[in-house]
Amino acid sequence: MAGTTSTGELEAVDLQRYPIDALDGTAARELIARSRAQLATTGICQLPGFLRPGHVAELVEDALRLLPLAWATDSTHTVYFEPVDPTVAATHPKAVEVRSAKHAIAYDLIAADSPIRRLYESDALTRFVAEVLGTSMLHRSIDPLDALELAAFSAGEELGWHFDRSEFSVTIMLQESEAGGHFDYHPALRTDDEPHVDRVADALDGTLAPTRITTAPGTLAVFHGRNALHRVTRVSGPTPRINAVLTYGEHPGMHLDDLTQQLFYGRIVRPE
Repeated sequence: MAGTTSTGELEAVDLQRYPIDALDGTAARELIARSRAQLATTGICQLPGFLRPGHVAELVEDALRLLPLAWATDSTHTVYFEPVDPTVAATHPKAVEVRSAKHAIAYDLIAADSPIRRLYESDALTRFVAEVLGTSMLHRSIDPLDALELAAFSAGEELGWHFDRSEFSVTIMLQESEAGGHFDYHPALRTDDEPHVDRVADALDGTLAPTRITTAPGTLAVFHGRNALHRVTRVSGPTPRINAVLTYGEHPGMHLDDLTQQLFYGRIVRPE
C-alpha cells in the first residue's frame, strides 16, 4: 500500500461525505469506526453515495459500451463451488445445484483513465478498505483480468446461492435492474469450525428467510462472504444490473490460476 494518491484518482468519490483522502483526520477516523461497527454487527458495511452520481452515470455508459466484449457464463454449481457429492441425500447442500449466469467485463478492458480503475488503483482506497476490515496491510490483486471486474446481469441472469472462497468482498453498485437482481444473504450462517449443514439446507429450501439488501447506485459495500450464504436473484427487464467487483488480499502477488481465468473470462493472461 505504499505510495501517494493524487486528488484525481479520487475524483469519483464524494470526499466531503467520505474523506478517504485524509484517513488520519477526525472525520475519517469516525467514518472508519462506524464502518467497522456496521460490518461487525450485520456482516456488511454499506456506504451509500460513495461515488458521485455523475461518475456513476459515466461508468454505466462505459460498462454498456464494453458489454459486447464481456465473457458470458451460465453454469450450475453447489453453494461450495464443489462437485456434487453422490454419497449424500438429494436435499443435502453438497448435492443441491444452483445456477449462476452473468457477463464479466475484465480489468484489461477497462480504460486506464476510467474513474473506477483510477479509484481501484489508488492507495487511499486500498488503505481505507484495510482500515474498515481492521487489517494492517492489504494488497490489490495483480491479476490482469480479475483485479477489477464489471459484472453485468441481463434479463434471465442471476448469481446462485454460494459461499465465497475469499474472506471478504468489495463491490460498488453502478446500476440496478428494473426487477429482480436483489442481493439476499444469511450473515455468518456457518463458521470456520462448524459448517452448520442443517442451517444451510434450511436456507436453500426457503425455510430460513434471508436478509434482503437494497443497494442504490454509487454504494460501496464491504462484505464478509466466506461464511455468509448469499445470492443475486434473477434479473427481469431490459436494464442490466451492473456492479464493480474490486479484488484485494492480505498477501501480495494474488492472481487467479489459468483454469479459473479461463472459466471466468474465457481467456488466459498472465501477470507481467
